[in-house]
Amino acid sequence: MHTFLFDLNGTMIDDMNYHITAWHRILNDLGATLSLERMKSECYGKNNELLERMFPGRFTEAEKDIMSLEKEKKYQEQFKPHLKLLPGLNEFLQKAYEHHIKMAIGSAAIMFNIDFVLDNLSLRHYFDALISADNVEKSKPDPETYLKCAAALGVQASDCIVFEDSPKGVESAQRAGMKAVVITLLHEAHEFSQFNNVLFCVNDYTDPTAKYSLLIN
Repeated sequence: MHTFLFDLNGTMIDDMNYHITAWHRILNDLGATLSLERMKSECYGKNNELLERMFPGRFTEAEKDIMSLEKEKKYQEQFKPHLKLLPGLNEFLQKAYEHHIKMAIGSAAIMFNIDFVLDNLSLRHYFDALISADNVEKSKPDPETYLKCAAALGVQASDCIVFEDSPKGVESAQRAGMKAVVITLLHEAHEFSQFNNVLFCVNDYTDPTAKYSLLIN
């Protein structure tokens, strides 16, 4: 039986523009002078890694932790009125749960943000493991996040199907020895053509391909 591993941002919820806007404001206030398009391309990985990429050696880890939490508070305040699952995902999770499919979240988000989503949408009971930025040394595309998900669930990597929305996330799954389903929310299907682990690309979880090939077969 398959095991399902989910990225969070852009895969379960449509919130990436809120992250991009929050980072754009904070980083430019610090003197980064980034365009929104450049910010979009830099908005990946752990928060502290992003800050280090933008300002090498400028901040201590403690300072980066403070800025990271401040950014997430601003993001949550702006996004909460719009917080909802992608179309079809609630039904998909319920069906997987009824089929006794093990599920986990493996995200570059800090646990503060994962808790924000799970508790506000009452989703916690679906997931047997949660791996956040707080639990790994190296973020995606390193395979650590998804390998830790598999270990926490007690399953083999080859039994896992990863749901992702970004090339770096799909690369992480590939390096972990896992298949992937791509949600084409922010990226086009052709951007994943170099990966041999992609089962298929869908716009959201209402797509019959996702529902029938994964939950019935």
